[in-house]
Amino acid sequence: MPRVVRFHNFGGPEVLKIEVLDVRDPGENEVKIKVEALGLNRAEIVFREGKYLERDVDFPSQIGYEAAGIVEAIGSNVTNCKVGDKVSTIPSFSMAKYGVYGDVAVVPASAVAHYPDNLSTFEATSIWMQYLTAYGALIEFGQTRPEDFVVITAASSSVGFAAIQIVKEIGATAIATTRSSGKKQALLDAGADYVVVTDEEDLERKVHQITKGKGSRIIFDSVAGTFLKDLADLAAPEATIFIYGALSMMSTPFPLMMALKKGLVIRGYTLFEITGKPDRLERAKRYVVEKLKSGKIKPVLDKTFALEDIADAHRHMQSNEQIGKIIVSVN
Repeated sequence: MPRVVRFHNFGGPEVLKIEVLDVRDPGENEVKIKVEALGLNRAEIVFREGKYLERDVDFPSQIGYEAAGIVEAIGSNVTNCKVGDKVSTIPSFSMAKYGVYGDVAVVPASAVAHYPDNLSTFEATSIWMQYLTAYGALIEFGQTRPEDFVVITAASSSVGFAAIQIVKEIGATAIATTRSSGKKQALLDAGADYVVVTDEEDLERKVHQITKGKGSRIIFDSVAGTFLKDLADLAAPEATIFIYGALSMMSTPFPLMMALKKGLVIRGYTLFEITGKPDRLERAKRYVVEKLKSGKIKPVLDKTFALEDIADAHRHMQSNEQIGKIIVSVN
């Protein structure tokens, strides 16, 4: 029988248990995948800790959003794939119900997508969370233009690298931030025009220097907390600050006076604004697949772990040492 990763209570990486279970057949509008690789996401850490958007969890719970593998079986009414297809999963479902950590996974058919032949399985499991998240903010809603200066915080994450690549594909200027000087060269190699090491440099001063006092029109932030004040200070008039994460895990005071002074739009954002609307999702998928095929965007991979080391993979992500996507090899 296949291995499945579940947890029986909220907590640290140690709560993740590999269990041998009989995985059910797919039901109507569902697909069963033989998993070959998993891509890890910060959302899974927060979910495991009981702090995620999805909090209605019945234990034991499954976990995991992104997998790549081979279609093993399909349920009734499934028309977008067939047995034997190479596919990856789009994070558009409940992790508690459909978590993909394991040898096999059952997911909604709507969450299954084919990936370009020029990608490896490890790259295929690194597509949808990062590129859909970045696409939605930068293109669908932000409508980034070539003349824009885009600030990307905590840019060494997989989403950060995706954002850098999309900004450069548009022709705009990417200003990446990191707390670690050891990650600076990797961000420059990925295409960032500028990298600001925030533990060593004044971000506001640096951005105003780069933009010749204009500030940044699009800010893509996963940190929040008191850092939001700094972002408001460096923002251009009528800028938009997309907050898609809360790495600081601190309360986030609203910078009212600067928002009033500059006419800022400060908004929460998740990729579910894309995956929850079929028309938006189709536009996003077309964009991502086209750019992947052309080589204009390409996943940046970090370390690879075995499934039996899933807890260590989570520990690595929590160490904030990653540069790109953390992969778990399964079959």
